[in-house]
Amino acid sequence: MKRLRISTLGGIAPRDYGALVDSLGVRHRAKESFRRLMLAGHSALPAMRKGLVHDNDDVRIACCRLLDHFMDVKALPRLIENLKHPSPNVRGAAMHALACDRCKEGACRPAEEKVLPIAIDMLLDDPHRRVRQMAADLLGPSVHRSPDVLGALVKANSSDTSPTVRKIAGWWIPGGVRYTKTLKKERSDLQLSA
Repeated sequence: MKRLRISTLGGIAPRDYGALVDSLGVRHRAKESFRRLMLAGHSALPAMRKGLVHDNDDVRIACCRLLDHFMDVKALPRLIENLKHPSPNVRGAAMHALACDRCKEGACRPAEEKVLPIAIDMLLDDPHRRVRQMAADLLGPSVHRSPDVLGALVKANSSDTSPTVRKIAGWWIPGGVRYTKTLKKERSDLQLSA
């Protein structure tokens, strides 16, 4: 099989983005491919979305990381599907892409109504500690809007087997540092909008 050679003299052609995405699964090419896809930005979104269903978990993870910066609505169903992937690393990367507001260059916290029930299940039932940690962090900012989220965080804070998960959940329940800080912010936002 002939490998596609990517020329950078005139920039990267749209047909080359798929080859860059495939290269995310090749250890010695992954870093440079990731950098080029970051530079391509929104132009490479179709290839990044295809990478979310790639056979190679490293490609899926890298595409989740890329889409964390370039969130687009068309990627949401595939990101949500990856929350149920067998690999905890893929689940964690998808969770981060859906949860992290700091990295986004577009819309923040997309499809919250679809993601929260899945994240609650992951917080309470996922076998991997890191995934439960990410779920607690994803759920936290919604604690003031959702009684289900609050209940799940209280339960995780009192009964999770991991001290780190209990600690993160504790930040987001009444009396926790982030709960208090976000409550003050939410109240001030309500006063400004009134």
